[in-house]
Amino acid sequence: MDEFTLIRRYFQPLQQRQKEAGEESVSVGIGDDCAVLNIPEGQQLVVSIDTLVEGTHFLADTPPEQLAWRLLGASVSDLAAMGATPSWLTLALTLPHADEAWVSSFSSALSEATKLYSIQLVGGDTTRGPLTLTAQVHGFVKKDAALLRSNAQVGDLICVTGTLGDSRAGLETLLTNVPADSVVEYLQQRFYRPQPRVSTGQLILPYASSCIDISDGLLGDIEHILEQSGVGAQINPAALPLSAEIMHFTDEHTAKEWALIGGEDFELCFTVPPEQWISLQEDLQSHDVQITPVGAICEAKGLQLFTQGEWRVAEANGYNHF
Repeated sequence: MDEFTLIRRYFQPLQQRQKEAGEESVSVGIGDDCAVLNIPEGQQLVVSIDTLVEGTHFLADTPPEQLAWRLLGASVSDLAAMGATPSWLTLALTLPHADEAWVSSFSSALSEATKLYSIQLVGGDTTRGPLTLTAQVHGFVKKDAALLRSNAQVGDLICVTGTLGDSRAGLETLLTNVPADSVVEYLQQRFYRPQPRVSTGQLILPYASSCIDISDGLLGDIEHILEQSGVGAQINPAALPLSAEIMHFTDEHTAKEWALIGGEDFELCFTVPPEQWISLQEDLQSHDVQITPVGAICEAKGLQLFTQGEWRVAEANGYNHF
């Protein structure tokens, strides 16, 4: 199977199904040199790109359907952090060989994921080499309304969505071949299938002062907000939201460590001015994603953790590829 047959057979049908569903933002999609896309009036285009490399981001022999969900979930999470609405996806696949069974499973799962996240595949590329998957996602946000990392202010609450550390725990179950049960399955799903908090990003848009998605660990990612905003932060580990599953799987100390520096939870970390917190809580009453305050922005630069009864300076320790 050559490159063009692979595209026609497994990826072009995804675009056709989306056209049949009434998608009108794409004038020209898969099959030409470039996609021709229509940006709605009064909106700005938000773009992000993510790459997964075998041996760095996922283990060898990871099922292709899990890779599709993980790739798209992690990529769309960046749009969620900006408060954007997902729209388009371009995909680059580097494959050791054209394994039809692998590609079929991958494209089938990708089709499901694009439907769930309301994002349309509009182009991409395939080549031969070590297994590498790259997704570039595009979304829309109202002009000058995007959530940034640079607007956190002293006194703002630091909040996170969902629970933290589950993805790192899921990876641990894979690395140590823990026998499957309901807890292990939950944690592995949290690793393989991150849930981008798109609806939460849009809900907090009028209230939040800054936002980032948690890909490199809470401490590492909040450090990006601190650097861009020129402020410091105090975080209380006792306030970290931990799932019942991670507490069943490991001890409390390890669970908190994974929650702080484990990474790849793809939850949102955002800051909210105190005067906006009450209004946000009212909107959250009908929202199905847990929001937890874990600290506050402070004037003193750097990062502090409340441990052993006092605030202590901490290192960010986020994941760094180099």
